[in-house]
Amino acid sequence: MSEKTILVADDETHILHVVSLKLRNAGYRVLTAQDGMEALELALHERPDLVITDYHMPQLSGLELCQKLKADPTTTGIPAIMLTARGYHLEPHDTEQSGILRMISKPFSPRQLLTTVNEVLLNAA
Repeated sequence: MSEKTILVADDETHILHVVSLKLRNAGYRVLTAQDGMEALELALHERPDLVITDYHMPQLSGLELCQKLKADPTTTGIPAIMLTARGYHLEPHDTEQSGILRMISKPFSPRQLLTTVNEVLLNAA
């Protein structure tokens, strides 16, 4: 099996660091972005196997990022996991239009995130 690539987008440096470290230690290739536009450009260029994005980011929100990826034929099949502030909820219409398969509330357990990543990638295969 080839190495899976995961794009992690979050404007909080410590979250990028923790998530990236956990994913790299699990054998994934990790790309990082600190705003929605940087994440969009990376996703279009690199075509990751999965996107993990924060909802609240500069330039483009995580939802806008996922909607743009879903609308582009070259990236439409990339699944996404959304990191959100506790208690924040997306409507089913928003998740259907964006490829967001799971939502994880902050603060989260890195172990829980890795389990979710593995499940999403397994189901996407």
